[in-house]
Amino acid sequence: MHAFVLTVHVLLAVFMILLILVQQGKGADAGASFGGGGAATVFGASGSGNFLTRVTGILTALFFVTSMTLAIFAKQQTADAYSLTPQTTETSTTAPKSAN
Repeated sequence: MHAFVLTVHVLLAVFMILLILVQQGKGADAGASFGGGGAATVFGASGSGNFLTRVTGILTALFFVTSMTLAIFAKQQTADAYSLTPQTTETSTTAPKSAN
């Protein structure tokens, strides 16, 4: 389970980086009003901003959830490693054979 959450966490981070780099800054709107080609986008003049912002928000929320889950896993692993309760080990039920 830990490996699965870690894999999802890394994939979310990569997708968030890509989405953030694709988005335009707030200052790009002023340049678009002077013929910057804002109407030639796939999602319309303002649709791509809203869509990308919404997807980035969802990915950020999922990234936060996986971060908290990994923190809980790390805490449990540390607590188990440093607990004062005796560790039970599997012992063999058969007696060792003599070398006769």
